Amino acid sequence: MVVAALELMGFFFGLFGMLGTLVATLLPYWATSAHIGSNIVTAVVSMKGLWMECVYQSTGAFQCETYNTLLGLTTDLQAARAMMVISSIFSVMACAVSTVGMQCTICMDGSSVKSKVAGIGGSLFLLAGLLSLIPVSWKTHELVQTFYMQNMPASLKFEIGDCLYVGLASSLLSMLGGGLLSASCCDDLDGSRGTRRHYPYPDRTGPRGPSHSIPYHPATNPNLANKNQTLNSRTSTSTHSTAPAQDSRKSARQNTAAGYDVTGYV
Repeated sequence: MVVAALELMGFFFGLFGMLGTLVATLLPYWATSAHIGSNIVTAVVSMKGLWMECVYQSTGAFQCETYNTLLGLTTDLQAARAMMVISSIFSVMACAVSTVGMQCTICMDGSSVKSKVAGIGGSLFLLAGLLSLIPVSWKTHELVQTFYMQNMPASLKFEIGDCLYVGLASSLLSMLGGGLLSASCCDDLDGSRGTRRHYPYPDRTGPRGPSHSIPYHPATNPNLANKNQTLNSRTSTSTHSTAPAQDSRKSARQNTAAGYDVTGYV
C-alpha cells in the first residue's frame, strides 16, 4: 500500500510538472520590461518569450509578433527552445510509461518487469525536469546580469517573467515525481511486484502450509464442580424419599376402593 501511494504521489507530481513545462514553453512571459529610472512610463509593457514578443498597452490592446527567422536567433534562445520542447516530449512519454508500470493499474498485470517500467517512467521525469531546469536557470541568470550592468540603458533592461517561476517550479516537481517513481521500483522485498493486489484484502495466491488443529479443553472450576455434585446428591435423595410416599398413597386408595361394593355401601 505504501509503494502504491508513493507511485501515485510521484505520478501526480510529474503530471503537474509536465503541465507547468508546457505553460512555460508556450507563453511569452519569460522577460518583462523594467520600469526604472527614466523609463517610468507604464502605459506599454513589453514581454519576450521563446516564440514571440508581445506588447500590452494600457488601452487593453495586446499585440504579439512571432520570430520570423530560426537561424537568425541567438544561440541561447535556440538551445532553450530545443530543451523545453524535448522536456515536454519526455514528460508526456513519462506519463504514459508510468501509467503502465504503476502498481495501481492492471496493465502488464502479473509481469515481472512491471516495476522496471515504473522506474523507466521515473527516469524520464527526472530527465525532463533537468532539461527544463537548464534553460530556465540560464535565462534567469542572463536577466539578472543584464539588469545590474551599469552601461545598459534602462529601456533595455528586463525583469524576470512569470514563466521563469513556473518553469522552475515545474522542473522541481518533475524531478521530485521522477525520484519517487524511481525509488518505488527498488521495492522487491516480497518478489511479487508484478502481481496486482486487491486492497485491502491480503494476497492469498501463495501456497498455504499444513493446518494444525488444537483440541479445545474447557477450563473446569472446582467450586462449580462441587456445587454440581451437591445438587445431584440432593436431587437423588429427594427422588428416593418421594417414591415410598407415592407407593403408600396408591395402596391406601386401593384398600378404600375395595371396601365399597357396586351400590356404594359397605
